[in-house]
Formats: sequence, structure tokens, C-alpha cells
Amino acid sequence: MSKSVKTKGKNKLILRWSLVILVILALLATGAIISNQSSLPDGFVYITDVIPTAQLEIRYCSNDNFCGTVIDGYEAPKAILTVEAAQALKKAADALYEQGYFIKIFDAYRPQRAVNHFIRWAKDLDDTKMKEKYYPELDKSVLFELGYIAEKSGHSRGSTVDLTLVEISSGEELDMGSGFDFFGKISNHGTDLITEEQEKNRNILRDAMVEAGFEVYPEEWWHYKLKDEPYPDTYFDFPVK
Repeated sequence: MSKSVKTKGKNKLILRWSLVILVILALLATGAIISNQSSLPDGFVYITDVIPTAQLEIRYCSNDNFCGTVIDGYEAPKAILTVEAAQALKKAADALYEQGYFIKIFDAYRPQRAVNHFIRWAKDLDDTKMKEKYYPELDKSVLFELGYIAEKSGHSRGSTVDLTLVEISSGEELDMGSGFDFFGKISNHGTDLITEEQEKNRNILRDAMVEAGFEVYPEEWWHYKLKDEPYPDTYFDFPVK
């Protein structure tokens, strides 16, 4: 047998095994995706599976939130929504992308156990370590009275999302006049405590979200709920993982 024939045979064998390995890797990857998705209840999806360009900064899976600790039920920094809410959010994200913006998610589906964590925190009036950043002008004792903390949250129904905008060209968040979860009137839509440019930035987000089928929450510029949410009376408690 000539050397060239041996070489060709060897190359064919290498090619055959390379194809086999690629098929195995593809099957493993598909299995991983299926396994990952199957961890969610029917009717829910990971936002980044629907909107690959979405950025995530899941504050409740970190110490950077008004409680100052990782919140119960947040086992991974992921964002989950109902299928209907995710599809509507994609419509908004696509429109915003055309204008030069990515969306950044702070929170989406929120387990009821996380809301229960907020309630326990609110009752502990001595724990004020995050006051300077999140509620500097308010006494912690009034957070329930003013509606910043409640026993139920629309987030637990799976069709509410907290988000902001990131300029694609610079990679910087737009200046919205106040930070996510800042408790105060400056976070309200229509406030006179922000500049025209900051109001313009909020309106870019608001207009895209409303056009996609979401409702504005007057007290929080970052908070939007799908108008026709699929589970209006159900509060879920599966973990974010």
C-alpha cells in the first residue's frame, strides 16, 4: 500500500471521529439546554433565552440591595418571566435596540419567599445598613405605610420586570435621575426633581414598554407589568436558579 493511500485513510478516520465528536457535543449541549429549561414550571422562560442581548444585574442575588444581603429564593443571578411577558419584552427590546440601546434587567419573576424576606427585614427597624443608598430621606418604619414593601408582589406572578437602558455605543447606563429601588419621590414618573435629559431617558424606556403591552407603575420608573398577564391571581414560589 502506498504512503498516499495510507495518509488518505488516516485522514478519513480523523474526519469520521471528528464528526462523531461534534455530534456528541451537540447532543450534550442540547441536553443541557433542555435540562436547564425543564427546571422551570410550564409557562416560564429565562429572559436571556428569548432576548440574548439582555444584560442582567440581578440585585437580589447580591448584597447590593436595600436589605444588604442575598434574598431568599435567589439561588442564581438569572431573570425569569412568563412566556407571554418575555415575548412582549422582546418586542420592546428589539425596538430599543434599533434606537441604540440594550435592556438591563434588575429583577423579573420574584419568589414569594423573597417577598417574605422583605417583610421580615422591614419589621427589623434596627437594620438600616443600606439606608444611605436606598432610602436616605425616609424612616424605615414608614416603608410599609408608603407601599414600598408589601405582603404580595406582582413580580411573584411572573409578568413584571424591573429594568433600565444601556447605550450600546458606550456601554453605559442611561441617567434616569435615581437608581433602581431608590425609595423616594425622585423615582416617580412625572417628578419635577429630575432634569429634562433624565426625563427624556425615562420616556424612551416607558414608550417602548407601553407600546409592547406593559403598564407603567407611577412610583417607580424601572417597574413594568404586562397588561394581559397570564396568571393574575397566582403567586409563585419556585426559586430563581
